[in-house]
Amino acid sequence: MRLRGMQYASLARNTIQRLIAHAVAGLAAGHVLLDEFSVFIVVGWLIALGAALSYTAKIDRMLSDADRRAIAKPEMTNQTIAYGIVSLIWAVPMVMLALGGTPLLKLELWTVLAMLLAAHAVICPASPLGTIIFGTLVGIGSVAQFLLSGMIDAAAAAVALIVFVSLGAIEGARNFLTSRVAESAMLEKNEVVSLLLREFEEGEADWLWQIDTSRRVRSVSPRFAFALGLDPDEIDGKPFIQLIAGEAWETGQFPSSLHDLAERLKRRESFSNLLVRVTIRGEARWWELSGTPKLDESGNFDGFRGVGSDVTEQRESADKIAHLARYDTLTGLPNRLMLTETMGDAMRFAEQWRTKCAFLMIDLDRFKAVNDTLGHVVGDQLLARVSARLKEIMSENEICGRLGGDEFAIVIRDASDLGRVEHVAKAVIERLSQPYEVDHHTLYVGASVGSAVGPRDGSTVETLMRNADLALYRSKDAGGGVHCTYEPTLHADAEERRKLEFSLRRALENNEMLLNYQPVVDAKTEQVVSFEALIRWNSPEHGFVSPAKFIPMAEDTRLIVPIGEWVLREACREATRWPGHVKVAVNVSGEQLLDPHFSSTVVAALAASGLPAARLEIEVTESIFVRDGTTARNTLEQIMALGCSVALDDFGTGYSSLGYLRKLRFSTIKVDRSFVQGAATGNPESLAIIRAVVAMAQSLEMSTTAEGVETEAELNMVRSLGATKVQGFYFGRPMVASEAGRLFYQNTVSRGGQAA
Repeated sequence: MRLRGMQYASLARNTIQRLIAHAVAGLAAGHVLLDEFSVFIVVGWLIALGAALSYTAKIDRMLSDADRRAIAKPEMTNQTIAYGIVSLIWAVPMVMLALGGTPLLKLELWTVLAMLLAAHAVICPASPLGTIIFGTLVGIGSVAQFLLSGMIDAAAAAVALIVFVSLGAIEGARNFLTSRVAESAMLEKNEVVSLLLREFEEGEADWLWQIDTSRRVRSVSPRFAFALGLDPDEIDGKPFIQLIAGEAWETGQFPSSLHDLAERLKRRESFSNLLVRVTIRGEARWWELSGTPKLDESGNFDGFRGVGSDVTEQRESADKIAHLARYDTLTGLPNRLMLTETMGDAMRFAEQWRTKCAFLMIDLDRFKAVNDTLGHVVGDQLLARVSARLKEIMSENEICGRLGGDEFAIVIRDASDLGRVEHVAKAVIERLSQPYEVDHHTLYVGASVGSAVGPRDGSTVETLMRNADLALYRSKDAGGGVHCTYEPTLHADAEERRKLEFSLRRALENNEMLLNYQPVVDAKTEQVVSFEALIRWNSPEHGFVSPAKFIPMAEDTRLIVPIGEWVLREACREATRWPGHVKVAVNVSGEQLLDPHFSSTVVAALAASGLPAARLEIEVTESIFVRDGTTARNTLEQIMALGCSVALDDFGTGYSSLGYLRKLRFSTIKVDRSFVQGAATGNPESLAIIRAVVAMAQSLEMSTTAEGVETEAELNMVRSLGATKVQGFYFGRPMVASEAGRLFYQNTVSRGGQAA
């Protein structure tokens, strides 16, 4: 319908030309008709023609906006009727001449009509219907009068002319419509492009820019002017680089990205999403620019045009994300990712220049106790202080970072002088071991260091870090506060630990564990009052494994929980074979006390064996209160409520337990063997500690057990100091259950551990 509307609208635009053609043709025809008819007839015909043309012009004007609206069918019908009337009026003269008139007169009139037909086809190419109607009606009259007059040739020529003009009119209309369709598509495309550009320009961030062959800004867009912070008049004609370079335009010290942009413009190269550092009103910004060379109609370079946007915020966000990805948020030090990348760079440098590099792993000693006792807030502050001290030690050749938790690391880029590795490790241990003042607390932590040198100790970053970790494990195993370097034998040690852990996981189900019992005697009567149950492991693969070796491993892997359950069940079962006054003491680790089901485990062991709760004594060390004092205290209170007693082992060797002695009613305080042996040699500090512990226990109505008594002199000494119970090799080494049972057939335990 739109194309039909365009056809009818074109008729309205050509109305004047069409009326002029008809007027000229009418005058010419009138002149011819005057030779045959009276003036009145000719004038009447001319008046009728004028009226018909006037009506047609009126119809045309009503359709002048047909290309912008829908056309009603009556409008098209009226237009067709109007053209039909005009055509019939033009056919009248030929019919009149058929009644009379010379052949010459007929040919003259036909010539006028033929010219009008051709003119109509030329003036109105968009609407062939009018030409066809005119040609058909006028042609029928003309051909008829030619045939009646015997002018066969003229009739044939008239038919041929009408046919060719009609075909030409149809072809002209087709060309018209084709051109209008193409024009309409182009206009629509231009409208879409204009709309997109307008929307693009009105967007918040993006704008258009354009420069000429001299790289001067042309056709300044409002958004571009806003991005530059200038008026469009101030920008037009200025060099593009000058507008965005700031002071660098005067100094010539352009940022590399701006220099890259200038080179691309100079080389007339297209570029896309080019990140450029610009200076706008003295402020550094980041722009993302895309540009394409533009060519004139002859294909010659005519400048550049492109788009741009300010991506400063996105760039800063990306920088922040990149920083967070490579730096520890708590300490501000490089994290594991950045340390790994730095170590990789150092390894490549060492390989290229035949030098050495080193990786040091650092683990804080006693940090866990601080973190668990004083909380994570104090622990985090301590880690921040540690990181500050590490940075003080670093030179340009080293970079330190945090791997996670209380583990740190140092990358030494050039470790050609291996003495530098030792020097750095020693400085780290000394500096980190000095006291810290955090939140009104004086804290002491140490540091253990393990190091590996590349490429000697590993050709890849992963291998070097793993080997440094093995060295660190060795320094921790040695008691901490030392630096150990990697040795190939450490792999064998690690493999041994792995195999040992694997065997430990199967030890219970394979019945490889057993209990030994060491007697505890009354200091005055030397009668056995209890036994301490001590676990032993005899592995088929590893032989007899020291408790000092497998118990820490069991605690690390939480195997201590099922192992502890087995010890409780076995000790309670064995104690039922002893006299009713003899207790059994079972050591319990912190991992067991933190198990929410531990109290139920104790109840189950007592119920299964039938042992009275009063005959079971749970031994704990001071360290359990450091990790989670509240949970440990609650668990012990539940056990005490069952009727079991609780002994505090190794008192005085760890953290101050005075607060826990006040909150929990321990049945026994065990004095560590180191104080007993020290007192036996006359050490005044050891003597003072034992006296203080005994006095405190007496005031709190607790008993005391002196551990590690091996000689008669030590026995007499602890007895004189007031200890109520004694335990040690002097009265008996740890023994199997059958040997422990035989002791009750004797009145006393003989000195030296032999039966009387």
